[in-house]
Formats: sequence, C-alpha cells, structure tokens
Amino acid sequence: MTEAASPTDLKLNTISSGNAGLDDILGGGFDADRVYLIEGRPGTGKTTLALQFLLDGVRQGDRCLYVTLSESERELGAVVARHGWTLTGIDVFELVPPETSLDPDQELTLFHPAEMELSETTKSILDRVNAINPKRVVFDSLSEMRLLSQNPLRYRRQILALKNFFAGRRCTVLLLDDLSSADHDLQLHSIANGVITLEQLSLDYGAERRRLRVVKMRGMKYRGGYHDFTIETGGLAIFPRLVAAEHHKAFLGELSSTGSSELDALLGGGIERGTSLLLIGGAGVGKSSIALTYAMAAAERGEAVVLFAFDEGLGTAFARAQGLGIPLQSFVDSGQIRVQQIDPAEMSPGEFAHIVRHSVEQDGVQVVIIDSLNGYMNAMPEERFLLLQMHELLSTLNQLGVVTILVLAQHGLMGPMQTPLYISYLSDAVLMLRYFEAEGRVRRAISVVKKRSGAHEDTIREFRLTGQGVKVGPPLTEFQGILTGVPDYRGGATPLLPSERPPD
Repeated sequence: MTEAASPTDLKLNTISSGNAGLDDILGGGFDADRVYLIEGRPGTGKTTLALQFLLDGVRQGDRCLYVTLSESERELGAVVARHGWTLTGIDVFELVPPETSLDPDQELTLFHPAEMELSETTKSILDRVNAINPKRVVFDSLSEMRLLSQNPLRYRRQILALKNFFAGRRCTVLLLDDLSSADHDLQLHSIANGVITLEQLSLDYGAERRRLRVVKMRGMKYRGGYHDFTIETGGLAIFPRLVAAEHHKAFLGELSSTGSSELDALLGGGIERGTSLLLIGGAGVGKSSIALTYAMAAAERGEAVVLFAFDEGLGTAFARAQGLGIPLQSFVDSGQIRVQQIDPAEMSPGEFAHIVRHSVEQDGVQVVIIDSLNGYMNAMPEERFLLLQMHELLSTLNQLGVVTILVLAQHGLMGPMQTPLYISYLSDAVLMLRYFEAEGRVRRAISVVKKRSGAHEDTIREFRLTGQGVKVGPPLTEFQGILTGVPDYRGGATPLLPSERPPD
C-alpha cells in the first residue's frame, strides 16, 4: 500500500527565473518542475528571457537544454554574444539543418513543417531529453509544432503529451510562442502551469515601449498588472509595478528647514519628512530656484539629494545655481547632490519609478526633486493612468520618509492661470508663486495655500532671486486678488523689498 505524501513532500521548490525583476513579480521565481508558457510577438524579448533562465541554471549547476526549432545554433550564438554571454554549459538541440543540407546533391533532409512528421520531431526531442536528463528546458518556438499538427486537436494532444512527459522528470520547462497563428486561442493557457505575455507597443513619437503581464500562475501569488521592461546588453531589465503598500520604513516626521527662515515661517517651521511639496506658478517665477535652495540646505545637513530634470539641460541647471550663488557643482562633485537629466521620450513611467525607488532604497537618497511634472506628463501623452502612477510613487516616497519636491508650471504669465494637471490633491503642501506689479516694477509673491500636516502662515510675502540666493521679505497685508491670478497690491513702498541698485 502506497503511503500518502506528507505536506513537506508536496512542497514545491522555487527556482529563479534568472531575472531579478521577474523574480520580484513572481514572489521569488518559478515553482520547479512545472511547464510555463512565455508568449509574445517577434522582437518582444522571449529568447533573451529564456536564455537568462538557462544561464541561471548553469550557475546553479543544473543541466540545461535549449531546443531550437526556428533558429540555428550559430544565430543563437550571435544573440548570446551580443549580451556578453556564452553558451557554455547549455546543450543546444538544433532542429534547423546545417547549410550542407541545402546542397541539391544531398537527399531532401531539410526540416520543414509540411515535410516532416510531427511524431518524428517529438520523438527526436524526447530522445535528446532522455539522453542528457536536463533540469531546465526551453522550447523555441511552438509555432513550428503548431504548423506540423495541422489542426488544434492534434496540437493540444502533443502539448499535453510533452507536459506529461516532463511531469515525472523533475524538469522545469519554458515553452516560447510567437503568436504567429491567425487566431490566437487559449489552449496553451489551460495546459501550462503559468503564462507570461510580453508586448511591444509603438508610439507616435519616441522609442517603443515594452511591457509584460503575468496572465496566470497556478497556485502562486504574484504581482498583477503590466510591468514595463527594456532589452539591454545583459538581458531584460524588468521594472515591477510600484505598489506603495509594499514599502515602509520607520522614521521621525520632524521638520526640515528650507534654508530660509522666512520660507520656514511660511511653511509653519519647514517641511516634514515623509511629505511632498508642490511648487506651482507661471514660467520663470522662481519655482526651480526655490527647489535648488532646499536642495542646498539639505545637502549642508548631510542629506543625499537627487534632482530629476525633465525640462532643461544640466548646463541650465548649473548656470541657474551659479546665478543664485549656490555652489551646486561642489555638492555634485562630493556626491551629496545628484542631478540626472531625464528624456521621457526614451523612458517609460515604470522605468522612471524604478530609478527613483532605487535612488532611495539603494543609494540612501532623502530628498527627491522632480522638475518638472509638465515635462514628465507632456512627453508621454499616450501613457494612461500617469496620475495614478504618480500617486503610487509619492505614497511610496512618503512611507520611506523622503521629502519630495514637485515643480509644476501653470499656463500663462499674468492674469488667470490654468493648471495643466490636477496634481495638487496628491501633494501634502502647495506653495504658490505669482507675479505682481508695484512701484512700476514686476515683482514676485509667494504664499502657502495648503498644508496637510500642520499650521502654516496665511500671509503673502514678496521674494526676489538674487546673487546671494532667494530673499524673502516680510508679510504684505495690503494684497488682493492673489488667488485669482491678478494680484493687486494697494499698500505703500515701505514693506516691499528695496530695489537693487546696479553696480557703479
């Protein structure tokens, strides 16, 4: 009488997919000794992902087999070489004939779906598996077997036969399917223990976007939804979808100074850690300059700062800092501040979120500045749910104790202004900057219109950009119309900042 298997015996081992991002999505990797389907159109990265899976097996000391039905070993070797890999340790079983078989003097031995019986193909594959007894196997691809089968019923039976064959061999199998059939059915989905779909999207402007989705993982918990990825030298760089609830860190929500006592007074003492501040106003009013002022103050306290520049080049950022008397270059040279220019036309939202998260969790960044949200949103108009992704990113940074400063330019310079994005609800504090006219001069006003975490000044102050930084004046009480976008100052000249005299 056969004894019942204990829970320990039934427990499945988890093996790495060879890709850290995919392992994160799958909660550690694949369940061993199962059959998985990797599907996607040509060019989506199926072969590269499968090779990463086998190369990880080689590193673990597993015997690995790559069955190629559509590429020659030479073509496969070229792909491997471009990634800086080697096929050493991987047995390649090639069902594509060598060039000599094209010699007209040779007998007809060329493998072609219409000329070779499916049973012969399957038998040769199984014989090879029996001969080397691999722990990891990749079939690339199933389109040839689909053509050989000639009808869906026979195709399903062959795939089931392969699955049953491997079920008792303690072998993990990846089946690659290029979705070349005219009518995409779900036969393979029901047979495979897990299904991962790779996609490539073409946009009207900019680089193509690639993303993957775990359609099914039998008996496994995984992170659902779409995950952006890129194909780079060295394999697929997969960026798991950000879930704020998964990232927490204990921290004290103490106030941090902006570097200006007047600005601190406006904000009720400063900016709390684990919160976000939105700087909003017209173009050129001084939003980026105030963000740089806080960056310098944080760096002087020994905090790590990263500034992501979407709208302007690094030269412009350094020139602005120099004009304000901020030694940005010295902080960058010391590594205290990192300035990274982002080209959103070449970067997906998922990749950007991954870069920000990596900066905080791996590099210890405590202050993140995004300048600006306009460049981020406008450069990716075809991306949906960008605000939701930004919400997840800000929530993650808040829970990690990071101070996040967002810059958003409103449409227009004077008069009523339109906010291009309904982003203020995401921010914990909003600092509004406006132009106003007084004494025949165009001046700047600053005020706090929202702060969730505590009290703040409800006054309006004048500020000026000088060679010694941002200078903020005392509260101006005789203001009207600041919130309408047409500030009207009716007071005298005494409380205004004195005009700077030109040098002699």
